[in-house]
Amino acid sequence: MAFNLIKKYNQLLELGSFNEYQRKESLRQIFKRDFEECNQIVFNQKPVTPTPVDGVIKMETLFSHLITVIVDKATRKREYDNHRAIRLHWVKHHLNNGKNENMYLFSVKEPDGYRTYFYDKDEKYVVVLEPLRNENEYYLLTAYHLTGKDAKRDKIMAKYKKRRLNEVL
Repeated sequence: MAFNLIKKYNQLLELGSFNEYQRKESLRQIFKRDFEECNQIVFNQKPVTPTPVDGVIKMETLFSHLITVIVDKATRKREYDNHRAIRLHWVKHHLNNGKNENMYLFSVKEPDGYRTYFYDKDEKYVVVLEPLRNENEYYLLTAYHLTGKDAKRDKIMAKYKKRRLNEVL
């Protein structure tokens, strides 16, 4: 399990041979290193924090959003997503501006509010932040690998080309 801790961007974590417990423990070690036991992540001179649930910031919620996907919108039920999980260590890399080429950074107005996107075009990887102007911080909402129809339709590039704001919020 510890060998996953030495993985760097753009290597993928090796989780396929683990049982569910081992997989979660390996992912939790990476999450702990990158989000719980580190200095505050700062992007654009603003702190990046997990999204609060009912006003309380819960690391468990962020962990869940980074390794699972919604499978039932009505109940908000989530299930493990290997495509997200094997890239868990990429989130902090992108937030720290670890890559500059073929990266798209932009903000858009969504129905739920403003969102700031990091899009790594080479790896088809997206990190989503919610900028909060009045709080002078960002909430880290989620990160995911584009697969299937989303990758083929390139919805992120369509947002970039048609809906991006003039400035990154």
